[in-house]
Amino acid sequence: MFKVFKNFTKKDVFLIIICVSFIVFQVFLDLKLPDYMSEITRLIQTEGSSMNEILVQGGFMLACAFGSLATAIFVGFLASRLSANFSKVLRKKIFVKVENFSMAEVKGFSTSSLITRTTNDVTQLEMLIAMGLQMLCKAPIMAVWAVLKIVNKSLEWSLFTAVLVVVLLLTVGMLMIIVFPRFELVQKLIDHVNGVTRENLTGIRVIRAFNAEKFQMNRFEDVNNTLTNTQLFNQRCFSILSPVMNLVMQSLTLGIYFIGAYLIVDAGMVGKINLFSDMIVFSSYGMQVIMSFLMLAMIFMMWPRAKVSAKRINEVLETEESIKDGEDNFKTDEVGTVEFKNVSFKYPDADEYLLKNISFKVNKGETIAFIGSTGSGKSTLINLVPRFYDATEGEVLVDGVNVKEYSLESLYNKLGYVSQKAFMFTGTVKENVSYGKSKSKKTKAIIEEAIRVAQGEEFVLKMDEGYDSHIARGGTNVSGGQKQRLSIARAIARNPEIYIFDDSFSALDYKTDLTLRSELKKYTKNATSMIVAQRIGTIMNADKIVVLDKGECVGIGTHEYLLKHSSVYKEIALSQLSKEELENA
Repeated sequence: MFKVFKNFTKKDVFLIIICVSFIVFQVFLDLKLPDYMSEITRLIQTEGSSMNEILVQGGFMLACAFGSLATAIFVGFLASRLSANFSKVLRKKIFVKVENFSMAEVKGFSTSSLITRTTNDVTQLEMLIAMGLQMLCKAPIMAVWAVLKIVNKSLEWSLFTAVLVVVLLLTVGMLMIIVFPRFELVQKLIDHVNGVTRENLTGIRVIRAFNAEKFQMNRFEDVNNTLTNTQLFNQRCFSILSPVMNLVMQSLTLGIYFIGAYLIVDAGMVGKINLFSDMIVFSSYGMQVIMSFLMLAMIFMMWPRAKVSAKRINEVLETEESIKDGEDNFKTDEVGTVEFKNVSFKYPDADEYLLKNISFKVNKGETIAFIGSTGSGKSTLINLVPRFYDATEGEVLVDGVNVKEYSLESLYNKLGYVSQKAFMFTGTVKENVSYGKSKSKKTKAIIEEAIRVAQGEEFVLKMDEGYDSHIARGGTNVSGGQKQRLSIARAIARNPEIYIFDDSFSALDYKTDLTLRSELKKYTKNATSMIVAQRIGTIMNADKIVVLDKGECVGIGTHEYLLKHSSVYKEIALSQLSKEELENA
């Protein structure tokens, strides 16, 4: 729990010290009120007391009350600012941490869970700091100070107050034991609700196409009801605390006056006045003691959920990153080369290797393609180059250097990556194509040239504002083929040494595919291209084609060579093109 509070800055610590100082001053003012009340009570019952003396004491009471109010407002302001700043820093750290995760770490947390941890869990800690800082500091100080004020007043009153405090603490303790395990469940259920909601919104077209709205509604209803029922159980348990608090507070006042009545009856005249004054003071201080424990009870209500949230946040922040930055301490004469040396790979915690003993090399200006049946490991293989995963065995070399020796920034600057699933960010066409950092500045001319090469010029110019036209989040206002072409344009605009196309032509029609590859070949003649594809037509002109089957390389060579020497490649080719088409290709 307390590890998460290491994220406080020096400025935050300074604000905490100021808050605690003002809280101590506020407690002092609050505890001076009963003293002035006692003095007024004594003056009223003492002969010869003047109205002026009573008014002076009353003035001191008003000054303490307004001073306490002003201090409370100031502390509240500082605590709110402190909690807001803490949550801002914490959210940023979680975001940056997740940004540095490899695919292995990202898959360890669901997207919905990471969203909940960044929002709801941080909010729980923010609430604890905003309210808890005031209560957690004020309650023990007030309790101890008030007890010291009344400890010598009366044994009977002290024992009665102690019994009521024990009753209150036992109630809070029992509630903590019952409710705490369910708070962890609540956060997981919020993850589940977020997951179902996100899936529903993402797949809304499929849901409507299959008339599955009712099924999705029932599915959401189930997880929502489970969350609601768990929350209701927690709230019902904590609702017991309110009547217990009221009962304790009312019993305290009633008990003190009841015991005081017996004590005053048996006392002499002077003793009666002193006892009555003590009874007023004890009643006030006793109430302060109970209020202190009530504040602690409020903290105990917030603490379990905040503790669960802190644990979940720490799980993210303490996750060790499997992909470490290299130091760039090397010299190389090679440019644009990619080599795999006996590379094998298996996913973390998997028993079987997905890729086995893969070796090949591609030089600057060459195009290498990868083909194979679904699940043969094509995309996984190509994802080892940008280090989305690291090879389990063997080496992946870029420009003759192991990719693990590069800093990630240096490695990515060499690559132009087009993912299997084209993704667009909220913004304009121009902003999406110029997205990210690169070695050279992306001028307007470069962006327009990249879109032209990617065969996107025709549809972009038809949009309302051309290159400044709006693209919705995820590219929902453009077609799949248009998204792919803009993704390809984004890679071209970087002007990298090495292009990686992960099945990036699948949404294009054959004519556009052919034209795009022809233009791309001219534009990238001095760069290395790595292409994953399902279509023979997309890769048949590649300098090298790697054929994968069940994670193994079963053939490598040109299109003509593989047709003669690789049965797997020939089978794939014949499933797409006739013999005549292959012979005339």
